[in-house]
Amino acid sequence: MKIRKLILILFIFLIYYPFILAQKFHTSSSRAINAYSQGKRDYEFLYFESAESYLKEAIKIDKNFYEAHALLGEMFYKLRRFNDAAIYYQNAIKIDSLYNKYIFFELAMAEQNTGQYEKALIHYRAYIDLNPENEKNRNTALKGIDDCIFALESMKNPVPFNPVNLGDSINSIHDEYWPSITVDGHLLLFTRQERSGGRPNINNQEDFFISRLTDKGWLRAINAGAPLNTPQNEGAQSVTSDGTGMYFTACNRPDGLGRCDIYYSSFDGKRWSKGINLGAPVNSRYWEAQPSISSNGMMLFFSSNRPGGSGGMDLWFSLKNAEGKWSNPRNLGEVINTPGDEMSPFIHFDGKTLYFSSNGHRGMGGYDLFYSRMNDDTTWTTPVNLGYPINTFNDEMGLIIDATGTKAYFSTIRDEKRGKDIYYFDLHQDARPNPVSYFKGKVMDKETGRLLSADYELVNLKTGNIVASGQSGTDGNFLVCLPAGANYGLNVNKTGYLFYSDNFMLEGIHTATEPYIKQVFLTPIKTGESILLANVFYEFDSWELKTESIIELKKLYKLLIDNPSICIEIGGYTDSIGTDAYNQILSEKRAKSVVNFLTQMGISADRLSYKGYGASFPVADNLTSEGRRLNRRTEVRITRDNK
Repeated sequence: MKIRKLILILFIFLIYYPFILAQKFHTSSSRAINAYSQGKRDYEFLYFESAESYLKEAIKIDKNFYEAHALLGEMFYKLRRFNDAAIYYQNAIKIDSLYNKYIFFELAMAEQNTGQYEKALIHYRAYIDLNPENEKNRNTALKGIDDCIFALESMKNPVPFNPVNLGDSINSIHDEYWPSITVDGHLLLFTRQERSGGRPNINNQEDFFISRLTDKGWLRAINAGAPLNTPQNEGAQSVTSDGTGMYFTACNRPDGLGRCDIYYSSFDGKRWSKGINLGAPVNSRYWEAQPSISSNGMMLFFSSNRPGGSGGMDLWFSLKNAEGKWSNPRNLGEVINTPGDEMSPFIHFDGKTLYFSSNGHRGMGGYDLFYSRMNDDTTWTTPVNLGYPINTFNDEMGLIIDATGTKAYFSTIRDEKRGKDIYYFDLHQDARPNPVSYFKGKVMDKETGRLLSADYELVNLKTGNIVASGQSGTDGNFLVCLPAGANYGLNVNKTGYLFYSDNFMLEGIHTATEPYIKQVFLTPIKTGESILLANVFYEFDSWELKTESIIELKKLYKLLIDNPSICIEIGGYTDSIGTDAYNQILSEKRAKSVVNFLTQMGISADRLSYKGYGASFPVADNLTSEGRRLNRRTEVRITRDNK
């Protein structure tokens, strides 16, 4: 009895099945429904080519099959085939415009992602007019309306933009992106994803490549090699301003704390070292990537989805202390970060202008490029969109600016066959950062000419802040970025040598194209040798020490502490303005002021002497202000070594 009942139920189901389907779908064709069902099944299993074929067959059987059009639109949107998605969404709306209000939202997003802003604006508004219940989608639609209005206005007022391909020395049939450049503009480091057969593939290899600029242009890029590059992927890097180090992103490594972490590699003049995980607190169990290191190496920006942010991906920064340890990262705040995603930060060499990508700020759709400037209190100005056509309906990311502040580098697809290439363009005036210069030094033994590795420190003479510190390489070379519009003091020291002192008046004299280049000679510590205290200053027509002298005087104090057997004479010198008697007294009192400072610091007076030399022994003429400035000086001479 039970079997007969089951057979009857099945018989009734088979008879009425087409009618049940007809009530559910916008078609009565069982053939169309069958094709649709197979297409939907393949779509759910990610067999997209097969799904497309079945769904198009369903539409061919019944061109008014609403559900097939809508599902094709959904699939194409997820595949980022936005033009195709818009076509099928439009077809569905023509068949039944009131069946599903959500389809207006999906259509508007597809149209915005293809730059059809006027159409997207209409359909976003249509969706809002239908009073959607989903608050998140409603807010997204409202932002879409605002973005479309912004985009249409931006297209009426384009900014200057003429991108130039960097050429075959850099670019290839593979994808090149994430450019980074040194402050002197001579080294370009970028990521290349080698595509199997020239076609995109999720298993393609990402490695770092390097090119150097010569008088004839960029040399052909070469693979950075092992151990930096590995069988795994490396990318999203930021090279230090002097080219001796690099911060980069690597994901899913055995030593990783999260899915993606930030690593560091150094260059010893021959090869790049193995990447070292920065560890906590920079890295966490969350996603940290896309680092950007400041020109002085003391501030690291990156993108992360760690807790404490404003939305998805936020921009964070960490500070390096005197011991070389990174601080707990701080969020850049709600001026920069939004409920959306902020990515690909680039802090310019000026240390103040930040470029980044965001899909949360008002833009053209997707990720747009923005810039913001750091205020003196470390807050940030409201981000400014770089404008159209730099920004488009596509995702724009990974912009960097050279030291001059005029030339920008970025990656984009202009030829599908070539993939992503790196381009440069002249950045329009409003978006330019402050220009910077740099000091390029070579440290040598004064007597032998031997190249020396030595510690260096640069100080902003106005603020007294240390703006950069480090060590020259084994080849004696070091390069330091110097924001324009300030004067700097330099100290170079090495055990067994007198420290070197100099200052640089960079207020408009030197630029990134005409940097300050100097050979630094260190003098071995022995009786009779002397050094200039170039960063010891006095009040005008006085022997009172200026506060900016303290840093250098502490260097002299340390020299005496580290070498307790030496005795020194402080010599004061003036220019020729004034009488000989007056200059003699002034120079002597200035020299005595230095001795008084040292004795107050605890140096025995028996080790110190002073003498005023007045205008005697000039090192320059007294006819110009620059010559007189050089003649007004304080020197240190070793009078005895009691070893």
